Amino acid sequence: MKVKATGFGRVDLDPADVMTAIVKTNPAALMVGTDLPSTRARRPFVDEDFNLIAETVSEEHLDAVLWDNAAAFYRLSASPEEADAAADS
Repeated sequence: MKVKATGFGRVDLDPADVMTAIVKTNPAALMVGTDLPSTRARRPFVDEDFNLIAETVSEEHLDAVLWDNAAAFYRLSASPEEADAAADS
């Protein structure tokens, strides 16, 4: 099972507590999302949501939560750096 960390403006819970519990249970389960355009949220996604994720998830798991877990789930072969290099060529 995968869980997307998104929609913080739509929930009545502490996202940091939930993300901590997910990573503690299975670090490969948590993926980041933006919930844009956030049409159902009391408040839209804001850049500070990324800060909350970075502050909550340990440095050890941050790259996985921000990229690797979703890349594996969606079967993407390129890292962000490789994708940028391919786009520039």
